[in-house]
Amino acid sequence: MGKPTGFLEIERRERGYEPAEARLKTYNEFLKPLPGQEVEQQAARCMDCGIPFCHQGCPVNNLIPDWNNLVYREDWRAAVENLHSTNNFPEFTGRICPAPCEASCTLNIDDNPVTIKNIECAIVDRGWEEGWITPQPAPHGTGHRVAVVGSGPSGMACAQQLARAGHAVTVFEKSDRVGGLLRYGIPDFKMEKHHIDRRVRQMEAEGVIFQTGMEVGVTVSVQRLLDDYDVLVMAGGAEHPRDLELPGRGLNGIHFAMDFLPQQNKRVAGDDEARAAPNGTISAKGKHVVVIGGGDTGSDCIGTSNRQGAASVTQLEIMPQPPERENKALTWPDWPLKMRTSSSQAEGCDRDFAVLTKTARERNGQVEALECVRVEWVKGADGRMQMQEVAGSEFELKADLVLLAMGFLGPRQPGLVEQAGVSLDPRGNVNATVADYQTSARGVFSCGDMRRGQSLVVWAIREGRQCARAVDEFLTGRSDLPR
Repeated sequence: MGKPTGFLEIERRERGYEPAEARLKTYNEFLKPLPGQEVEQQAARCMDCGIPFCHQGCPVNNLIPDWNNLVYREDWRAAVENLHSTNNFPEFTGRICPAPCEASCTLNIDDNPVTIKNIECAIVDRGWEEGWITPQPAPHGTGHRVAVVGSGPSGMACAQQLARAGHAVTVFEKSDRVGGLLRYGIPDFKMEKHHIDRRVRQMEAEGVIFQTGMEVGVTVSVQRLLDDYDVLVMAGGAEHPRDLELPGRGLNGIHFAMDFLPQQNKRVAGDDEARAAPNGTISAKGKHVVVIGGGDTGSDCIGTSNRQGAASVTQLEIMPQPPERENKALTWPDWPLKMRTSSSQAEGCDRDFAVLTKTARERNGQVEALECVRVEWVKGADGRMQMQEVAGSEFELKADLVLLAMGFLGPRQPGLVEQAGVSLDPRGNVNATVADYQTSARGVFSCGDMRRGQSLVVWAIREGRQCARAVDEFLTGRSDLPR
């Protein structure tokens, strides 16, 4: 282990933030990394537990105590290699993962977990700075061709693993740039896009071919890919947004979050307005913005709206406000339900819980206000929690722009999914098991959010890696790729 008494002697210290008033003026990342020596001290807090519960919390199977020990002993290069043995893109997870590993850390029993996410990010950033992260092309090819549809984290991880196994991999992406939701869903202030571009260059040097502007099922048929490739991997994500059915839904000024967020990412990338917003600009400048949905996507809408100059931002959540602190005896080492405040929410936002939106009121076809009511959750006759309105609790919110950020229902059916003819599970996701990631159609595999539903970047990377091993085994009869 690292320093046996480190957790007793060293206080937990996280990365700092630029002040809100400064970071709201740009779309740049605003985290302030700790100096290397302080990161080494933070790594010394790891107790290298006999049962490392952090492993349970980490879907991508990071060997957390191992690289904490290596950082503490200043062997950063070995830490980089260890980290990449389980995670293709630690700079993504080190920035946007909610860190379930820290919730599972033994030191979280008294609310002082090891700063695992910060250390992970410091390791990979050091690796890039030192030039230790280089392409790893396969020594020889297998002669097999694989088409991966979707260039989000699951598609990228699957493609990179397969290329390193010697297969000829082509990634098809319907957007104009690679990255999926990492590119056009995550704001630049949370993760700048040069991190994706750098990995794309690495993967191209390893033999991966990227075809952008190619929507499978529209630009090119699924059958054409099945004719040209030995295997098709469906990694297109869960892009069907949950809608809000209410009177006035069709008014101008009510939009899905994923109609709003990509526009700003394209502006930051240098696109002119005609290219960034071909169907019309959605801007929060000078507007009273209401974000419906309390998750990460809603938080991204808040941060973007404040940077665009919103007059006010209000976030509504239909669930009751969670407790300030979880009951550790009931929840640890699992992910706890507790009150969290994101950096975007801290920049300026009124949050309201247990609120149901009833009607959107208009003026000349434009949304002007939302009529809402408070709700309470009670146990029904079948034992399930049910929502009921609180009598006399109606209220109204001024709203010039309403952003729907209520999650996703699964993959979009038209195009890829329909043409592939694969069976779906009861939730509408592509039906494939984690045993082999094979769909009901021979030679067609699926991974990531398209298979498991809306989830985290760490789950996407894990599924991409495991799917790659399943594909490799399917093509060659065996595989040396890790699960």
